[in-house]
Amino acid sequence: MARALQLAKRGLYTTHPNPRVGCVIVQQGEIVGEGWHMRCGEPHAEIYALRAAAEKSAGATLYVTLEPCSHHGRTPPCADALIKAGIATVVIAMGDPNPLVAGRGIEKLKVAGIEVRVGVMQAEAAALNPGFVSRFTRGRPYVRCKLAMSLDGRTAMASGESKWITSSAARHDVQRLRARSDAIMTGVGTMLADDPQLDVRPEGVDELHLALAGETLRSPLRVIVDSTLRTPLASRTLALPGKKLIATAVEYSEILNQLQRKRVNVCRFSGSGSRVNLPLLLEYLAAIEVNELLIEAGPTLSGAMLQAALIDELVIYMAPHLMGDQARGLMTLPGLDSMAQRVSLKTKEIRAVGDDWRITLQPVAQ
Repeated sequence: MARALQLAKRGLYTTHPNPRVGCVIVQQGEIVGEGWHMRCGEPHAEIYALRAAAEKSAGATLYVTLEPCSHHGRTPPCADALIKAGIATVVIAMGDPNPLVAGRGIEKLKVAGIEVRVGVMQAEAAALNPGFVSRFTRGRPYVRCKLAMSLDGRTAMASGESKWITSSAARHDVQRLRARSDAIMTGVGTMLADDPQLDVRPEGVDELHLALAGETLRSPLRVIVDSTLRTPLASRTLALPGKKLIATAVEYSEILNQLQRKRVNVCRFSGSGSRVNLPLLLEYLAAIEVNELLIEAGPTLSGAMLQAALIDELVIYMAPHLMGDQARGLMTLPGLDSMAQRVSLKTKEIRAVGDDWRITLQPVAQ
């Protein structure tokens, strides 16, 4: 199963909106077939492994990181293929949260007389597909928020100058987060201040995954949270190819028609106080098959997402320098007046990236 998980990781940047899945077939203690899901619409991991094993599949044990599908989707059911190949035992890391499968694949295999075991390295398999699991169990994407700060927790000088807080090594590392994400979200404040591209560049992405992606990394959906439609028409994000979505709270604006002519999708998610309804926006993103969402925004949107309990993971790059008490803070978190109101976080990992530190944290449910 550990080998199957290694194979599944090869699809880290390419399987959207499908999960990353790996498969290994073993006959008399020897691996006779391997496979992983490469791209949506192409064969699943089990099919590639069965092709590699050929006649050696009969009577073999198959290890797969996700429950084999039992329905006709973009491809035929994998459960049927395993039965036809004569697989004797199927070891599954985790069940499929997709209600179209959700135990049906396991049941189909059992009815056919195949021995089935579930739960081997389940936590590792779930960690490989946090967005896929979140989309079907919570109705929203898995949300990461990337931030860069100085040692004293500052993200920009008082003037707004912020390039660059972190080193090139850290900025290259961010490309891996972007490459695995289905959508990148920012706020209109960042659009006005920095005019970002929100694109995925190959630097920082390891050669293996770049080769598997065909040397071209897909462009995630670019999402701009812009309550009053102030996004400049000449911004670099809007000029780039790929899908764009502006989430707004207004019904009409003079630039609405111009944005639509640029093939920018503008959707209204009205909330309180003329602000975008963020939970409703995440529900919409899940509905259009966004598994993993990366937030790269300023303190206002990042703080609002955190206070709304909509962030699953914080990835903070901390640079070894001081920017002073007049510089801008990490997040806007109004209403925190006492120590009891602190936002509690759990540290998952701290790792050096060049001269900086990458700190990965999870909010602690209150």
